[in-house]
Amino acid sequence: MSTTVATRPVLRPAAALLAGAAVLVQMAFPFTDGGNLPLTAASVLLLSAAALLDVAGTRGPAAAGALLVVAGGGGLVAEAVGVRTGFPFGGYDYTGTLGLEVLGVPALVPLAWVMMAWPALVVARWLTAGRSRWLTALVGAWALTAWDVFLDPQMVDLGHWAWDDPHPALPGVEGIPLTNFAGWLLVSLVLVAVLDRLVPLVPRVPAGGPDLRTDLRTDAVPLAVYLWTYFSSVLAHLAFFGRPPVALVGGLVMGLVAVPLVVVLLRRARR
Repeated sequence: MSTTVATRPVLRPAAALLAGAAVLVQMAFPFTDGGNLPLTAASVLLLSAAALLDVAGTRGPAAAGALLVVAGGGGLVAEAVGVRTGFPFGGYDYTGTLGLEVLGVPALVPLAWVMMAWPALVVARWLTAGRSRWLTALVGAWALTAWDVFLDPQMVDLGHWAWDDPHPALPGVEGIPLTNFAGWLLVSLVLVAVLDRLVPLVPRVPAGGPDLRTDLRTDAVPLAVYLWTYFSSVLAHLAFFGRPPVALVGGLVMGLVAVPLVVVLLRRARR
């Protein structure tokens, strides 16, 4: 696939508006004991739509289709296999509290893979600077898996799914087995590696338009979503969700990506 495509600028502000609306929705989570179904659904739908519009606006509709099929379809397959066999995440069951299900998996779940797979890929590309596709896939897989260190405890505490045997667990993240994160790394590695092949690295602006190929604003939405997710998750688990150890561990694990990203972005902004 070509590494450049014509952009569709009108979709980028729409994606930013949807992401901003999702932030407002998530700000209500602490006042509902970690979120309810309407808030959770609104957050996932808004952020997944923002991701798809952002990809379509900066890399073209074919790339947006690839994101939906690879991240959404791949996430659905992995989860459907997981709830039936215990591979690759470990044994777990959805409790029927997340609404409509497809193949035994809540429809919101594959959309959640979509909403964070795009930021994870963009973050990985910024951090690796195109040195190696395998390095990009590894960093992207870590970026995506690190998010689940925050997500899984929140969802388990809310009763949306339950683990058959949550031992052994990551220190400070009780109730979630290590097999879950191993499975996330494996699935995320495959998804990010495929997306890195299918989604163009940079856009090409139509003749006469501004050159955005090296402009920070081109990837502003996914970068902002990732950093917001990091800082808001640390704060939420520390101050509102009653899981300070998760805030610490998740802050360290996801911080291995988020903190270097902030440094890279500050350096780019100074230029």
